[in-house]
Amino acid sequence: MSQNALASSGVAVQAGRRRTFAVISHPDAGKSTMTEALALHARVIGQAGAVHGKGDRKGVVSDWMAMEQQRGISITSAALQFSYRDTVINLLDTPGHADFSEDTYRVLTAVDSAVMLLDAAKGLEPQTLKLFEVCRQRSIPVMTFINKWDRPGHDALALMDEIEQRIGLKPAPLTWPVGIAGQFHGVIDRRTGVFTRMQRSPGGADLAIEEEMSAEEAAERYGADWVTANEELELLAMTEADYDEKEFLAAKSTPVLFGAAVANLGVRQLLNLLLELAPPPSARPTVAGTDRPVDSSFSGFVFKMQANMNRTHRDQVAFVRVCSGRFERGMIVTHAGTGRPFTTKYAQQIFGQGRDTIDEAYPGDVIGLVNATALGIGDTLYAGDPVQYPPLPSFPPEHFAVVSTSDTSAFKRFRRGIEQLDGEGVVQVLRSEQRGDQSPVLAAVGPMQFEVATYRLETEFGVKVQLNHLPYEVAARTDAAGREILRTESNVEVMTRVRDDTLLALFPHKWRMRTVAGRHPELRLDE
Repeated sequence: MSQNALASSGVAVQAGRRRTFAVISHPDAGKSTMTEALALHARVIGQAGAVHGKGDRKGVVSDWMAMEQQRGISITSAALQFSYRDTVINLLDTPGHADFSEDTYRVLTAVDSAVMLLDAAKGLEPQTLKLFEVCRQRSIPVMTFINKWDRPGHDALALMDEIEQRIGLKPAPLTWPVGIAGQFHGVIDRRTGVFTRMQRSPGGADLAIEEEMSAEEAAERYGADWVTANEELELLAMTEADYDEKEFLAAKSTPVLFGAAVANLGVRQLLNLLLELAPPPSARPTVAGTDRPVDSSFSGFVFKMQANMNRTHRDQVAFVRVCSGRFERGMIVTHAGTGRPFTTKYAQQIFGQGRDTIDEAYPGDVIGLVNATALGIGDTLYAGDPVQYPPLPSFPPEHFAVVSTSDTSAFKRFRRGIEQLDGEGVVQVLRSEQRGDQSPVLAAVGPMQFEVATYRLETEFGVKVQLNHLPYEVAARTDAAGREILRTESNVEVMTRVRDDTLLALFPHKWRMRTVAGRHPELRLDE
């Protein structure tokens, strides 16, 4: 076998060891807690920290921004990599807050599967539905974890009906709870019939206490709850709610598990099944319409930019999903958009805010390229055979505000901070003819993005700013001719998106946009 063939075979083997997935959920469904629990079970951390840590327990390792730790929410996306049973896990923790759906969308372009968390008491919530739609559009296989089963909640069968009726995925429970929500005794593995009793460890920060019990022991100990669980299992068998690998990988069915992440109940089962069922990296579609095999020469794309994770060095990190080949630190790669070489001397493995130098990576891995100021979201990097991956789309902004500073001595820092936030995709920055460069307009999917922008401008760049909200809610793309037409209309403004010079027409509401469009049939207005 030639050296190239050997290298290719080695890459394919390494890719097969990878599982790259994201956890998606509505805010407060327990997403960051689940991230901690998975890392705990892999023995990467010693204790799972509650979001609001108590005593010696730390905050969630994936929530590294001070604003996240103060509020107990995830705002940025985090990448955690760890090994478990000879498998390399790349877990991308996504923002749960609805205002940051654009950042979550970008993360979902970098994964091969997803875990959907449902709150047992709330079921499918709006943000969960929105994120699932992104998974559906990308045909991402989804596993479902019914969380918080240690608290009062809905009936288990009713939750299965809700999943099937509201999102059209056929639920295939792999574990089934003994005891209603709030009286959780453990789970039955539907494929083996084995019952595992689960008990929260003292304090809840360590692995759950688990014990396999025979059916006779369980029946004697749990009585009516055991009988009910087995009756429900019979109903599931009658409805053919069994796991089918082809349907799961085709994103038509979802394996379902039950547990409570905060108490580490059912988390071990989820992690084991992720290794068993979740797909490894596979060939990825390119702009040319072909698929690039994982054993091709190195390629990857930037799905996230983040600055100032290390406040001491004030660096900028480009998060790159490796799609093919073997990455070696220091290798010279090509930036597909410009054709220019890019040196990867400062490559790191990210674990929340912590980081270590990484010497190699394989398909499915996420690497952090430090001081990557020449890179932007969606950029393709490659070595050897050229490739270009599709660009990452943007969500339409719905909130707009003029940002300015009264401190003239801080204007350079102000501009640098605005450019940084635009490059990371925290906000979109628009240039307004009537306001000039000193007062750019920030555009966001949700108003909380403005809070993050002003917080980071003050804490990272030392600039206090003022926001003046604009009365617009709808943006549509237009062209130079459209800009001239719209100059004659009131309550309408055309601005230039700085990152790509796209002209955006802003309207106070859709009714106004339709009225203007009806008056000018020749006007270009793209949703």
